[in-house]
Amino acid sequence: MSTSKYKCTKCRNKKYKPGEIRAAGGFWQKIFDIQDKKFITISCEKCGYTDMYLAKKGKTAENILDFFT
Repeated sequence: MSTSKYKCTKCRNKKYKPGEIRAAGGFWQKIFDIQDKKFITISCEKCGYTDMYLAKKGKTAENILDFFT
């Protein structure tokens, strides 16, 4: 993917790959494997440097479905 606004802070490349990561936030979330934190990732296609941004909270139904899967 390429955009005129993105520029890698390490190598100045303009092509990137978007992605996402989910992580547990606290003690009980870790115990029950509830991944309530969602991050958007932007990875440079040339050097692999990755920026992470905290995503907005998802819908309650999405969080419940994540708990059971």
